[in-house]
Amino acid sequence: MKNNISNIYQDALNQYIKNTKKINVNLKASKLRLELQFESLADWSQINNFNYVKKWFLKKRKKPGIKVKNIPLHECEEWDYDKKKGRYFHTSGEFFIVEGLRIKDTHSREVDCWDQPILTQVGYKGGILGIIRKRFNGIPHYLIEAKLEPGNYKYVQLSPTLQATFSNLRRAHRGRKPRYMEFFGSKKNKRTKVLLKKWGAEDGGRLNRKRNLSMLVEIPENQKIKLTNEFIWMSMWQIKECLKFDSWINPHIRGIISHF
Repeated sequence: MKNNISNIYQDALNQYIKNTKKINVNLKASKLRLELQFESLADWSQINNFNYVKKWFLKKRKKPGIKVKNIPLHECEEWDYDKKKGRYFHTSGEFFIVEGLRIKDTHSREVDCWDQPILTQVGYKGGILGIIRKRFNGIPHYLIEAKLEPGNYKYVQLSPTLQATFSNLRRAHRGRKPRYMEFFGSKKNKRTKVLLKKWGAEDGGRLNRKRNLSMLVEIPENQKIKLTNEFIWMSMWQIKECLKFDSWINPHIRGIISHF
């Protein structure tokens, strides 16, 4: 069965590449880009059908397992206010600071000047946004997390395998290390193939000179990964199908797959 479906997939992919080049469409596109486009045309998933993915995600949203309460900024534990510099900072010296900007001579905007608070990453180093790709029966799948964030719409959104600042990766929070971080940038994983590694910009209206390293890495088909219940293998078709639903896919997944 494995060889049969793998052969069917490869034959269909090769025919797609042949046809696109024959009519001069994507003539200079890489094989990876063409395969990702091909994957988007039909659901080749070897693990879960789309109805299962939808039920799994909606169940996560129904019971997110979090309680969020608005509190005054000065009551945030492990955050202090620097009166001299006029900004809030984390007592670890990591993560980000909340500071003010004064903007002038902006004749291209709605007003010529304004003041605003902004979040500044310590060291401007950003973080890693990465997705693991692995083949099952020769067909690519992507490891996606139903990630819980207090500011997310409905708390849970589909997110990359790894979504962490370098402060998180250094465990400045003194908690557990982010899951699967060893597949991104670790010299120990020589079998991991880096398919994408690009710095991407963030929203400069609220994040000060922030950028993140977008990555797509592929691991061998015979390499096993133990999943927690927050993670699921999805096909590219399933990921893009989720874009049709309001606020299911977070902007970091969109940013990574937009490279192709």
